[in-house]
Amino acid sequence: MMHMSSLRSLLLNSSYEPMRVVSWQKALVLWFQGKVEILEYHSEFARSVQRRFQLPSVLRLKSYVRPRTAGAVRFCRENVYIRDNYTCQYCATKLPAKQLTLDHVVPASQNGPKNWTNVVSACRECNQRKANRTPRTANMPLLTEPQAPNWLPTLQLEISEDHVPPDWAPYLRLSTG
Repeated sequence: MMHMSSLRSLLLNSSYEPMRVVSWQKALVLWFQGKVEILEYHSEFARSVQRRFQLPSVLRLKSYVRPRTAGAVRFCRENVYIRDNYTCQYCATKLPAKQLTLDHVVPASQNGPKNWTNVVSACRECNQRKANRTPRTANMPLLTEPQAPNWLPTLQLEISEDHVPPDWAPYLRLSTG
Protein backbone atom coordinates (compact mmCIF):
# COMPACT_ATOMS: atom_id res chain seq x y z
CA MET A 1 0.00 0.00 0.00
CA MET A 2 1.27 3.49 -0.91
CA HIS A 3 1.40 6.19 1.71
CA MET A 4 -1.67 8.39 1.11
CA SER A 5 0.36 11.61 1.17
CA SER A 6 2.18 10.47 -1.98
CA LEU A 7 -0.98 9.75 -3.97
CA ARG A 8 -1.56 12.16 -6.85
CA SER A 9 -4.22 12.53 -9.51
CA LEU A 10 -3.80 13.28 -13.20
CA LEU A 11 -6.08 16.16 -14.23
CA LEU A 12 -7.24 16.17 -17.87
CA ASN A 13 -8.96 18.94 -19.78
CA SER A 14 -12.46 18.10 -21.06
CA SER A 15 -10.70 17.29 -24.36
CA TYR A 16 -8.66 14.58 -22.54
CA GLU A 17 -5.41 16.57 -22.81
CA PRO A 18 -3.23 16.23 -19.67
CA MET A 19 -3.15 19.52 -17.76
CA ARG A 20 -1.38 18.88 -14.46
CA VAL A 21 -0.90 16.57 -11.52
CA VAL A 22 -2.81 17.46 -8.36
CA SER A 23 -2.91 16.09 -4.82
CA TRP A 24 -5.65 13.60 -3.95
CA GLN A 25 -7.12 16.27 -1.64
CA LYS A 26 -7.42 18.78 -4.51
CA ALA A 27 -8.88 16.01 -6.71
CA LEU A 28 -11.63 15.33 -4.15
CA VAL A 29 -12.39 19.05 -3.77
CA LEU A 30 -12.78 19.39 -7.57
CA TRP A 31 -15.12 16.39 -7.54
CA PHE A 32 -17.16 17.70 -4.57
CA GLN A 33 -17.49 21.03 -6.45
CA GLY A 34 -18.87 19.14 -9.47
CA LYS A 35 -16.09 20.40 -11.76
CA VAL A 36 -14.74 16.98 -12.78
CA GLU A 37 -15.71 13.44 -13.57
CA ILE A 38 -13.54 10.64 -12.20
CA LEU A 39 -12.21 8.30 -14.88
CA GLU A 40 -9.87 6.08 -12.81
CA TYR A 41 -9.46 5.40 -9.09
CA HIS A 42 -6.64 4.52 -6.70
CA SER A 43 -7.29 1.50 -4.47
CA GLU A 44 -7.10 3.69 -1.32
CA PHE A 45 -9.96 5.52 0.38
CA ALA A 46 -10.31 8.74 2.35
CA ARG A 47 -12.72 8.49 5.26
CA SER A 48 -14.98 11.01 6.92
CA VAL A 49 -17.06 10.34 10.03
CA GLN A 50 -19.91 8.87 8.01
CA ARG A 51 -18.55 8.04 4.57
CA ARG A 52 -15.56 6.81 2.67
CA PHE A 53 -14.44 8.05 -0.73
CA GLN A 54 -12.27 6.13 -3.17
CA LEU A 55 -9.37 8.38 -4.18
CA PRO A 56 -9.36 9.59 -7.79
CA SER A 57 -6.39 8.67 -9.97
CA VAL A 58 -7.50 10.32 -13.26
CA LEU A 59 -9.96 13.22 -13.48
CA ARG A 60 -11.48 15.00 -16.47
CA LEU A 61 -12.76 18.57 -16.29
CA LYS A 62 -16.44 18.89 -17.27
CA SER A 63 -15.79 22.28 -18.91
CA TYR A 64 -12.97 23.01 -21.33
CA VAL A 65 -10.27 25.28 -19.93
CA ARG A 66 -8.38 27.13 -22.63
CA PRO A 67 -4.61 26.67 -22.31
CA ARG A 68 -2.56 29.86 -22.22
CA THR A 69 -2.21 31.38 -25.66
CA ALA A 70 1.13 31.93 -27.36
CA GLY A 71 2.87 35.01 -26.02
CA ALA A 72 1.16 34.63 -22.66
CA VAL A 73 3.90 32.57 -21.05
CA ARG A 74 3.97 33.40 -17.35
CA PHE A 75 7.02 35.37 -16.29
CA CYS A 76 8.67 33.49 -13.44
CA ARG A 77 12.11 32.24 -12.41
CA GLU A 78 11.64 28.70 -13.74
CA ASN A 79 10.38 29.91 -17.15
CA VAL A 80 13.36 32.28 -17.50
CA TYR A 81 15.68 29.32 -16.81
CA ILE A 82 13.81 27.24 -19.41
CA ARG A 83 13.98 30.06 -21.98
CA ASP A 84 17.73 30.40 -21.38
CA ASN A 85 18.26 26.62 -21.42
CA TYR A 86 19.58 26.67 -17.84
CA THR A 87 22.63 28.53 -19.16
CA CYS A 88 24.39 31.58 -17.74
CA GLN A 89 23.86 34.29 -20.35
CA TYR A 90 27.33 35.74 -19.65
CA CYS A 91 29.76 32.79 -19.44
CA ALA A 92 27.65 30.11 -21.24
CA THR A 93 27.93 27.62 -18.35
CA LYS A 94 24.97 25.24 -18.15
CA LEU A 95 23.88 24.67 -14.54
CA PRO A 96 21.06 23.15 -12.49
CA ALA A 97 18.36 25.62 -11.41
CA LYS A 98 19.64 25.66 -7.81
CA GLN A 99 22.96 27.08 -9.00
CA LEU A 100 21.46 29.80 -11.21
CA THR A 101 20.31 33.30 -10.34
CA LEU A 102 18.25 35.89 -12.17
CA ASP A 103 20.08 39.00 -13.32
CA HIS A 104 18.56 42.32 -14.36
CA VAL A 105 20.28 43.39 -17.59
CA VAL A 106 19.58 47.02 -16.67
CA PRO A 107 19.86 46.89 -12.86
CA ALA A 108 16.74 47.45 -10.79
CA SER A 109 18.57 50.35 -9.09
CA GLN A 110 18.65 52.02 -12.54
CA ASN A 111 14.90 51.42 -12.96
CA GLY A 112 15.41 48.25 -14.98
CA PRO A 113 12.06 46.42 -15.13
CA LYS A 114 11.49 42.85 -13.94
CA ASN A 115 10.26 41.40 -17.25
CA TRP A 116 11.15 39.05 -20.11
CA THR A 117 13.34 41.57 -21.97
CA ASN A 118 15.38 42.67 -18.95
CA VAL A 119 15.96 39.48 -16.91
CA VAL A 120 18.34 36.64 -17.78
CA SER A 121 19.76 33.50 -16.18
CA ALA A 122 23.20 33.97 -14.66
CA CYS A 123 25.60 31.94 -12.55
CA ARG A 124 26.32 33.45 -9.13
CA GLU A 125 29.88 34.37 -10.08
CA CYS A 126 28.86 36.33 -13.20
CA ASN A 127 25.94 37.96 -11.39
CA GLN A 128 28.30 39.20 -8.65
CA ARG A 129 30.95 40.26 -11.17
CA LYS A 130 28.46 42.27 -13.22
CA ALA A 131 27.11 43.72 -9.98
CA ASN A 132 25.10 46.92 -10.32
CA ARG A 133 26.16 47.64 -13.91
CA THR A 134 24.83 47.04 -17.40
CA PRO A 135 26.50 44.33 -19.50
CA ARG A 136 28.21 47.05 -21.56
CA THR A 137 29.72 48.92 -18.59
CA ALA A 138 30.75 45.60 -17.01
CA ASN A 139 32.27 44.47 -20.35
CA MET A 140 30.17 41.29 -20.13
CA PRO A 141 28.21 40.86 -23.36
CA LEU A 142 25.06 38.73 -23.29
CA LEU A 143 24.97 35.44 -25.22
CA THR A 144 21.51 36.28 -26.55
CA GLU A 145 19.24 39.29 -26.31
CA PRO A 146 16.44 38.44 -23.85
CA GLN A 147 12.98 38.22 -25.39
CA ALA A 148 9.54 37.15 -24.28
CA PRO A 149 9.10 33.55 -25.43
CA ASN A 150 6.19 32.71 -27.72
CA TRP A 151 6.10 29.06 -26.62
CA LEU A 152 4.91 27.14 -23.65
CA PRO A 153 7.38 24.98 -21.76
CA THR A 154 6.83 21.25 -22.15
CA LEU A 155 4.18 20.03 -19.76
CA GLN A 156 5.96 18.97 -16.59
CA LEU A 157 3.72 16.49 -14.84
CA GLU A 158 5.82 16.25 -11.66
CA ILE A 159 6.35 12.51 -12.05
CA SER A 160 9.47 10.61 -12.94
CA GLU A 161 9.25 9.15 -16.43
CA ASP A 162 10.19 5.71 -15.13
CA HIS A 163 7.27 5.65 -12.69
CA VAL A 164 4.04 6.57 -14.45
CA PRO A 165 1.04 4.98 -12.74
CA PRO A 166 -0.29 2.33 -15.16
CA ASP A 167 -3.79 3.83 -15.23
CA TRP A 168 -2.32 7.18 -16.41
CA ALA A 169 -0.50 5.72 -19.42
CA PRO A 170 -3.45 5.74 -21.87
CA TYR A 171 -4.05 9.44 -21.14
CA LEU A 172 -0.38 10.33 -21.56
CA ARG A 173 -0.05 8.33 -24.81
CA LEU A 174 2.56 6.11 -23.19
CA SER A 175 2.97 2.38 -23.24
CA THR A 176 3.73 0.59 -20.00
CA GLY A 177 5.88 -2.49 -19.76
